[in-house]
Amino acid sequence: MISILIVENMNLVRGGLVALLSGHPDMEVAAALESADKALPTALELEPDVVILGADMDDGFAVVRSLHEELRSCATVIMANRRRPGDLRRAVAAGVTGFLLIDTPPADLADAVRRVAQGERVIDSELAFAALHRPESPLTEREVDVLRLAAQGASSAEIAGHLFLSVRTVRNHISRIIGKIGARNRVDAIRIADDAGWL
Repeated sequence: MISILIVENMNLVRGGLVALLSGHPDMEVAAALESADKALPTALELEPDVVILGADMDDGFAVVRSLHEELRSCATVIMANRRRPGDLRRAVAAGVTGFLLIDTPPADLADAVRRVAQGERVIDSELAFAALHRPESPLTEREVDVLRLAAQGASSAEIAGHLFLSVRTVRNHISRIIGKIGARNRVDAIRIADDAGWL
């Protein structure tokens, strides 16, 4: 029997996953949570074989990393609703075992759960292909630091204080970033870099 923990903040999706996987005689849903902050303590208590986590959960990749470090016997599967190679890169870096799209056919999802429970890795083929053809980042490490803070909503002055730079230097970095990646403005640069997996 494969024991499964589901962590998904959308009620309809969470309920659908519970109903779908509970219908298989070799699977049981040990718990279904709506909050990522309960995932690690619940997993440590229940020791499921597989944790299925929604990609849009707050700190989802951090949860995968914690599970990978604290409960090595547990496989982790992320269900994403977007085809972004950057998400796949972050998930693999965190130690994910499976990465699927939310529109994966039910039979394929059940098969993926069985495979990751046996120690295999299962990655959506379209995402894997997109990740292979992702362009290399033209940004320096410092530019990535600046843009990452901007993506978190920090102003130029806040970025400058955090990175021990002058506000003028931060603005110069942002101008260079916009020019390098062909963005229209700061917000567009964040979107382009995030979609490409550079952040």
